[in-house]
Amino acid sequence: MTSDPYQSLQDLLEKQGLKAGLAFLNDRVPHRFTAIYRLDDMMLRRVELVDKGGSPLEVDGLEAVPLETSFCQFVLRDGQFITTQSASDTRLDGHPYQGVVGSYIGLPLQGGEDKLFGTFCHFDFSEQPVSDEEFAFLQRVARLLPRYL
Repeated sequence: MTSDPYQSLQDLLEKQGLKAGLAFLNDRVPHRFTAIYRLDDMMLRRVELVDKGGSPLEVDGLEAVPLETSFCQFVLRDGQFITTQSASDTRLDGHPYQGVVGSYIGLPLQGGEDKLFGTFCHFDFSEQPVSDEEFAFLQRVARLLPRYL
């Protein structure tokens, strides 16, 4: 691996695939989950998910999520969405998962011909921070990932 994290990620994606690339990205943040979801009509369907640990039963409900109850809906509407403390985030007032998903960072993934594929996200049940530098890195990553879907 090189010392450049972007190049290291690209090398991993080339040699070991999407799951290895997401594991690399998950190691960079305190969030428990890193995932890619594909938008399919009004559902977000999990393409890949990395979980730092915990009960596999907690992940079962994350296979497919209705768009209207997801945090991904805000990514698709606004081009990105970050909440480090969802319980106190007034943008989420009335949302069924406010305070349940404690933190979330999401970016859109564009498919061929600039068609929206879905989202790339980190999330956790607890509140987790993300630095401005890491978010800038993730913005670059979101442009890279569609090549490996």
